[in-house]
Amino acid sequence: MIIYGKNPVKEVLSKSSLKVEEVLISEESKKDKVSEIIRIAKERGIKVSFLPPQALSRISKSSSHQGIAVKIADFEYQEVEEILNNAKKKGEKLLIVILDHIEDPQNLGAIIRTVNVLGADGIIIPKDRAASVTPAVGKASAGAMSFVPIARVVNLVTAMKELKKKGVWILGADQSAPKPVFEKDLNKLDLAVVIGNEGRGLGRLVREECDYLVSIPNLGEVSSLNASVSAGIIIYEIVRQRRRRTGE
Repeated sequence: MIIYGKNPVKEVLSKSSLKVEEVLISEESKKDKVSEIIRIAKERGIKVSFLPPQALSRISKSSSHQGIAVKIADFEYQEVEEILNNAKKKGEKLLIVILDHIEDPQNLGAIIRTVNVLGADGIIIPKDRAASVTPAVGKASAGAMSFVPIARVVNLVTAMKELKKKGVWILGADQSAPKPVFEKDLNKLDLAVVIGNEGRGLGRLVREECDYLVSIPNLGEVSSLNASVSAGIIIYEIVRQRRRRTGE
């Protein structure tokens, strides 16, 4: 897989456990602007290649590569059980995010970045009719996709049922829900937050499987928030409540 863009590349290179196969730099890039990246690559014994800008655009399948990319091993999805087991080792309440057919790679990337920054345990996405992890998602996540466990499942509702059997409560984001997220006590439960599709919101069966539905108060004229912004607000509110409870 190719990850491109200066900041995503720096993030990937900073994680020594990641298998980076090669750093690709445009011949037009000024060496002083990528000198730190070249230094890190050489320290790690990673091959550095200089390519014509057209070749870099062709390899990254984007003209937004900012003159630099890295080639890494293909992204490895995890099993839901792996995410749960790793979360349990932390000794804290579970917090994972379920994406109900998010289609925009930019939204997926932004949510991955938020999950990493706020310390949630992972993400579950469906295999069909949804954005998957691609170079564009890696760019949008600013490299965070290399650090966030992501599982892909055939059926979201089935996955939700299995989570509930393990004591996980399902919290759905629904703008029509009467109870705002800020009024819900969210610090004592193992939680999976469900964010709906950009246009349709939560699917009917997914909504019915939720234990709680919460909304984000709308105090302005615009009718709704971007999916990634909604995810960020709700995840932050859960983290805020938990930190307040523990006194951190």
